Amino acid sequence: MENIFKEVAFVAYHFHWEREHILEMSHRERHAWVKEISSINDKINSR
Repeated sequence: MENIFKEVAFVAYHFHWEREHILEMSHRERHAWVKEISSINDKINSR
């Protein structure tokens, strides 16, 4: 259960999506967004 809070907070913080919208996603979709956001952050931070 703790992971869902981390996933929702991470996606909401970076993309400013509403909590309800993120919670409607499957874990698989949320995890894909977490990975994509992390990839974007890695690219930005490596400059």
